[in-house]
Amino acid sequence: MKRALLAATLGLAAAAAAAQAPCPAAGEVTVPALLGKWQAQMQGEWDTLTVTLEPNPEYLGSFRGTADRGGRRSQLAGDLDDEGFTLEESSDGVHIAATWLGDVVDGSCGREIRGTWTRDGETAGRTFILRKQ
Repeated sequence: MKRALLAATLGLAAAAAAAQAPCPAAGEVTVPALLGKWQAQMQGEWDTLTVTLEPNPEYLGSFRGTADRGGRRSQLAGDLDDEGFTLEESSDGVHIAATWLGDVVDGSCGREIRGTWTRDGETAGRTFILRKQ
């Protein structure tokens, strides 16, 4: 009985500590925090866009993934460094079709990125917002 009570108390203490974990500043966000599913809003472009990011086994410290536009899927590869968040998008896995350049939003704890999506060959881009699901 005492062990069960002790285990429950330790479990609650660990949960409370995790809930109070500090929110990293935008400049302190690392690649592992960006992995997972994101919902994207794109200026005047797609109704539904889901971005999934995972570690890139070929380039340590970077990520790869997919952008799903209601069944149409593109491949992504990117990184996060002092210059900000960068994703390259390809519809055929060879040629870059678009580039996402952005920054982690201050105060978002690494759960929101804002920037510009630019189709290859165009100079004017569209603003995007990525929010972690």
